[in-house]
Amino acid sequence: MTDPGPAADDPVEVLVVGSANLDRVIRLDRLPRPGETVLTGDAETGAGGKGANQAVALARLGRRVALRAAVGRDAAGETLLAALRSAGVDVSRVRRVDDAPTGEALILLDPTGENSIVVLDGANRRLAPADVAPAHPAPAAVLVQCEIPAAAVRAALAVTGPLRVLNPAPAGSVDAALLDQVDVLVPNRIELAQLTGLSVDDVDDARRALATLPVRQVVVTLGAAGALVRDGHRYDLVPAPTVPVIDTTGAGDCFCGALTAALVDGTPLAEAARFAATAAALSTRAVGAQGGLPTRADVTELLARLP
Repeated sequence: MTDPGPAADDPVEVLVVGSANLDRVIRLDRLPRPGETVLTGDAETGAGGKGANQAVALARLGRRVALRAAVGRDAAGETLLAALRSAGVDVSRVRRVDDAPTGEALILLDPTGENSIVVLDGANRRLAPADVAPAHPAPAAVLVQCEIPAAAVRAALAVTGPLRVLNPAPAGSVDAALLDQVDVLVPNRIELAQLTGLSVDDVDDARRALATLPVRQVVVTLGAAGALVRDGHRYDLVPAPTVPVIDTTGAGDCFCGALTAALVDGTPLAEAARFAATAAALSTRAVGAQGGLPTRADVTELLARLP
């Protein structure tokens, strides 16, 4: 079953500002150790990049979404734009650049679904503040990640009015001044450790680290342990549904997109995180960052079967 999605003339509900990459997924019996060479003959190519993944996740969930990103004027760029259009994402303001190739991600994938990823940022580094102006009329939410220049991240979050959601991935360029512009922060455990300087090995560590952040609403994703939500002084642990896993690539991006989709409805943060955790679990059913992204009907069906 598929969702009908919004009508073509509906205003943009969510503006996503971030990266767009061509993903090359290489399947291995196990991830290599440092200095080790591992042979394989199994590789696939698909659309990816945190910004593109989150935009497609939102579109699959029925949201009217526009992407601000940069791709090269090359075959990879054409492939990404075609995939985004097919998913229902507005790419009319995606920048085409002549002096850099489309970004590329090399993803090593083992049989359990675990991965290691190296990103060649390419055209993503050309995204400028002037490229990320919000849509008119203003969207309900702006969703941003950090695989683009810091100046573009700051410009995207400087808007007033929309809900501003930041996925600090990677977290190296995030400082206190940037966090002051954020309404909802969505790190994973590694990014939370980088933001706070504290070790985050379990749920208790995550709670202590969350308490040090200036952002009132934070959701930290903890993999199989689910997500820990801080909404002001309230903390909720949201479990992750157990599903057969094929590939975890893009599950965090699906979580961010689904969380934003639910928040646009006015859903309370903990309930939105439960919706997002369910969507992220479903996204691991297929190889590739966008191959398993669920529809709203998929998520609603699984939620109805959960305790």
